[in-house]
Amino acid sequence: MATRANSSEYLTRGVLRTRWTGLANGDDGQALDAVAFADKSVHVYGTPGAGGTLVIEGSNNGSSWQTLNDPLGNPLSFNTEGIAMILENTLYVRPRVTAGDINTNFSVDIISRAGDL
Repeated sequence: MATRANSSEYLTRGVLRTRWTGLANGDDGQALDAVAFADKSVHVYGTPGAGGTLVIEGSNNGSSWQTLNDPLGNPLSFNTEGIAMILENTLYVRPRVTAGDINTNFSVDIISRAGDL
């Protein structure tokens, strides 16, 4: 159970990619502070292992985290590879692995776009 660092890079003007790798059972990701980037999509990939589940969480205070949703209101919870838009624009966003085994090894990319372009 560790907090995994993220790495971010600008792909083009106003578009930021943030990546977390090596997310194992019980791990969470270092929070992404990207409230200025209103449009976000998440891509989850890697090895879920037995029962592996990863959720995308948001917080406006950095201490109370809630599972975010896609635009249809479905919780962002993954047990296989998937891509989805993030509905809420919270101050902080992070991935968290809620279940899995010793083989669980997720990676997450969030692509964020500034809304004023």
